[in-house]
Parts: sequence; C-alpha cells; structure tokens
Amino acid sequence: MACCGDVPTLEVLAAVAILRTELPTLRVRVVNVVDLMRLQPDTEHPHGLSDREFDILFTTDKPVIFGYHGYPWLIHRLTYRRTNHANLHVRGYKEEGTTTTPFDMVMLNDLDRFHLVMDVIDRVPGCSRAPPPCASGWWTSGCAAVRSPGRGRGSPDISNWTWTL
Repeated sequence: MACCGDVPTLEVLAAVAILRTELPTLRVRVVNVVDLMRLQPDTEHPHGLSDREFDILFTTDKPVIFGYHGYPWLIHRLTYRRTNHANLHVRGYKEEGTTTTPFDMVMLNDLDRFHLVMDVIDRVPGCSRAPPPCASGWWTSGCAAVRSPGRGRGSPDISNWTWTL
C-alpha cells in the first residue's frame, strides 16, 4: 500500500490495521510518499527515483493500492513508465460530496479504510477466498460510521483512531 497526504495516510494505516487483524498472514508494506516528484524517473526530475529504487519500494509484480489526496490521474501520469504500473490502483478525489467531516469526504470518494481493505481483498491473489466482509464487524462499523450524527463530528471510533502495534 502507498499513500500521500495526511488524511489518505491515516486511512491507509487504518486499513492496514484492519488487514493485520482480519488477514494476519498477509504481508503488507506501506510506502508514504512525501515528495510526489520521487515517483518520476530520475531522468525526468532531480528528485526522481531510479527504476531500480522504485522497483525495490513498489515491487515489480505486486498490487499497490495508493491513497492520494488529489486526483488519481496525477499518480498514474507520474508512474506510467514504471514496471509495475499495471498493478497500481489509486484511490483519490472524485469530486463527490461536500465536506462535513474528513471521514465523510473519504467515504464519498471511496478512499476510506474500508474501501481500501476491499481493494486489497479484490486485488491480492488468494484474498478473495477470505471470509466475506460482513463475517466480521469491521465492514458493519464502517457503514455505521457513515450514518454517524453530523454537525461536523464523526464517529469517535473513526476520529479517535490511533495506530497501535
């Protein structure tokens, strides 16, 4: 998994926490991109990564679910010459919804932790044979979070979430 931006990073880490609980044998790497120009080849931008460096971080053959705080097409344009571009799936802004809470915005744009988990299940070989999402409480709690009381406050389960080892 990869991410860029404060809210997408939080959602990717929350998705990884769910995956660690629900699919404990699945190995997940998180790459947090701080400088988008690192995604370009070093021949195109001074901050860019060499093909070898990029392949070490993002692999040459594994699915990469990328949470981004902007338009997904930008990530695709920056990485289109990379070896694993075909396995890159970017979730980002789709111009859906109005801002009520940060979590509402990511839910409306399919960038929330629950959609990210489903992206992993759909794209990682062998995960589609995992128990259906409703077999555990995480998908139900995600749907309940969307129906949380408004007024700019999200569900405490979502807004107070912290990373734990």
